[in-house]
Amino acid sequence: MATKTAEKEAINSAFADLLAKEDSFNIPKIGEIVEGVVISVSKTEVHLDIDGITTGIIRGGELIDESGDYSNLEVKEKAQATVIELENENGQMELSFRHAGHKKAWDELERLSTEGVIVEAKIVEANKGGLIVKVGRVNGFLPVSQLIPEHYPRVEGGDRNKILEKLTSFIDQKFKVKVIDVNEKEEKLIVSEKAAWEEKQKDVLASFEIGTVVEGVVTGVVDFGAFIEFGDGLEGLVHISELAWQRIDNPREIIKSGDKVKASVIGIDGSKISLSMKKLQNDPWKEVVKKYKIGEIVKGKVLKINPFGAFVELDQDIHGLAHISELSDQLVHNPSDIVTIGDEYSFKVLSIEPDKHRLGLSLKGAQEKDKKAKPATSENSVKDETSSKNDVSEPEEKIIEAKTDKKKNETSEGKKEKKSKPSEAKIEAKKQIDKKADPEDKKAEVKE
Repeated sequence: MATKTAEKEAINSAFADLLAKEDSFNIPKIGEIVEGVVISVSKTEVHLDIDGITTGIIRGGELIDESGDYSNLEVKEKAQATVIELENENGQMELSFRHAGHKKAWDELERLSTEGVIVEAKIVEANKGGLIVKVGRVNGFLPVSQLIPEHYPRVEGGDRNKILEKLTSFIDQKFKVKVIDVNEKEEKLIVSEKAAWEEKQKDVLASFEIGTVVEGVVTGVVDFGAFIEFGDGLEGLVHISELAWQRIDNPREIIKSGDKVKASVIGIDGSKISLSMKKLQNDPWKEVVKKYKIGEIVKGKVLKINPFGAFVELDQDIHGLAHISELSDQLVHNPSDIVTIGDEYSFKVLSIEPDKHRLGLSLKGAQEKDKKAKPATSENSVKDETSSKNDVSEPEEKIIEAKTDKKKNETSEGKKEKKSKPSEAKIEAKKQIDKKADPEDKKAEVKE
């Protein structure tokens, strides 16, 4: 009798506990996360015991777990899942690992981004803009601009198909990256290999400062300059303007991949290192005023033509500009109408600015000076005189003829007047002769 009483009391106690649990059990809402103990696992279903009150089931697509935490569950393990239905057709609570795993995975990505943790990303796909990667079980994007120099696709001419070919070669490889942008709502995940590399290279970069001279190998030449690898896997860019003191249109004309060169560090911005080769060369513009003088005529070869004028090579180091307004006395619409690339011309030096590396030239100025300096020959003088006579207009010619005739007439009349006018002595003698009529007087007249 005592035994039956004890059993009855135990049942009552268990029932009381169950009632107490039910009273304390807060019925979850759809979308909330609940925790349970795994009571069965198969490829298609997972059953959880939820606080001994009800059973939850996860099945089908809801088994997919972005966090990866519940990929290999075993019985008696604890697991969390999101409520998607309070009671299904079998009276069970419908749960989802997909929703819970998604939330958990993106929370973890937020943490990685905030703390700047370096993680591995597997390359799963490539497009012309970059690489599709997986961080854990979440797909993300690694832009081309965020690749380290070693992986950056340097393709001559920027051929997008060749860029894609280079990027495709990285599929299935794993890169060290940092999460730089995460947005769960938009499911956007951006990672950077360059940022992870910067983190790793901080100590190495700290040993370099502005002015440090480095020696390395040219790893690539592009339209805007050349990349040089030096030190412990570091790489810097020599911009086209820093390759040499003279004007350069194509870096490949003076440098090529594989060349061993020296350069000076002129800038460090994160992992971006700017180098200069011309800093290690003497600046020829410091001596330019000794080589050229304002006003002198110099020979120069046209290197390039722009809408505003022509760039002229005076020597290997010094290049000048002949502005379009200095190419001709006439209005010039296109410099190519006046000068030709590769041809040599005479120019007048208009201005020299050593500090700004500028030298102004004038084609028309050289031509004007050449005309003034040309000496006039005797033959040219005769031609000019004849030409000037022939160029006299008709009215002027008549005036000249009239003046000439008048002068002739005046001269003729003067001569006649001079001949007909007798002297005063002769007039007086004639009067005396007329008074005398004797022969002696006539003889005197004759003598006279």
